Amino acid sequence: MFGIFKKKSEADKLQDKYKKVMEEAYKLQSINRTDSDSKYKEADDILKKIDALKAQE
Repeated sequence: MFGIFKKKSEADKLQDKYKKVMEEAYKLQSINRTDSDSKYKEADDILKKIDALKAQE
């Protein structure tokens, strides 16, 4: 009920960003392959940051 007042953790913020970048990469896949590949690389970097944060916990 009071979840709206809870602040997102850094991992949650990165997870949302990862999802957004993956969606962009998927949409670019049929239009421009090089841009799509760069988005997938960016998403992979975000995933590595998420894994590093979870490893610290």
